[in-house]
Amino acid sequence: MNIKDRVRGSLIGGAAGDALGYIVEFSSESTIFRQYGEKGVRRYRISPTSHKAIISDDTQMTLFTAAAMIVHDELRKTGLSAPLREYANIAYQDWLITQEMTYEEASTKVIKDSPDYPDGFISVVIKDVPELFQRRTPVVTCLNALQTRRDQRVNREHVESYIASKINNSYDCGAVMRVAPIGMMKKRDDIASVALEAAECAAITHSHSLGYMPAAVLAEIIYRILHNDGQLTLREIVEQSMADVAEIFRDEQDIDKLVNIVNKAVKLSENGDADLDNIHQLGEGWYADEVLATAIYCALKYQEDFSECIITAVNQNGDSDSAAAIAGNILGAYIGYDAIDNKWKEQLEIADVITNVADMLADTIE
Repeated sequence: MNIKDRVRGSLIGGAAGDALGYIVEFSSESTIFRQYGEKGVRRYRISPTSHKAIISDDTQMTLFTAAAMIVHDELRKTGLSAPLREYANIAYQDWLITQEMTYEEASTKVIKDSPDYPDGFISVVIKDVPELFQRRTPVVTCLNALQTRRDQRVNREHVESYIASKINNSYDCGAVMRVAPIGMMKKRDDIASVALEAAECAAITHSHSLGYMPAAVLAEIIYRILHNDGQLTLREIVEQSMADVAEIFRDEQDIDKLVNIVNKAVKLSENGDADLDNIHQLGEGWYADEVLATAIYCALKYQEDFSECIITAVNQNGDSDSAAAIAGNILGAYIGYDAIDNKWKEQLEIADVITNVADMLADTIE
């Protein structure tokens, strides 16, 4: 399996989980099963206007992360590139513009064909996608934090480390649901730097360690899958990634909590008990550590069945779209794009944009 198939699988897999879960994001289990039957949500709800299953802010922000990765790689070739976190900050502020303006307003006021880095709209690879200018229940923490980061830039406050530049005490799922592309770095990149950069990018909006440390774990998992060459099982990849991040952040007060919940997810995925009973032991999934653990559980439990993986992640009390998006990121990368059922691809909003961005991102890796 080549890198392009894995990158496509991760981004499309994440978007598929997101679109499936978005329709019940804030619904309880009782509501889900009452409305959709005893097996819950098992297929997309199709929009009557677009005739597609619509994505949420999870996929939107993931694409802006990917855009930052692509710009970072272009400039790194020239020797002028700043750390990825700086481009991610600007790309996320591009996303903030999409939540504040219509596509038409942004096209005339902000977006330029040849943006002046870093002050222009840098996310040029997705600048002509009106669907990304839709408000799809964006995470309030992200909106507020990015307004603060924008003020820092306007005031010319240079931020070297977003982990050190704390602006809140948040660790909701918005910190981790967008960082899968950061795991798609070149094989020569030091794996510790992949984890640290993912944490820095998460800390742009979420200052609590349980917000940015799970992002580091997810990025390492994706990186190890892409460069694994079949040497490690998915469980071994998860365990090694968690061990690496535990060492990097060994002095953080809450690192043991993250280690324990990820280890619990791994063990629960092998016990044969009912999925909901197991998922309930991991929490509600509204916080970054819990949603990562739920996603890892689903990816490990159903690593041979992508459909069951995202369906299981959706049909529970927690943040359905984020859990399924992260599970889809992981398992999609592991099994590849071609192994994902066509039903999750054909009716997915902006699937062509997502695969195009995935291919551009894959080209930076190879």
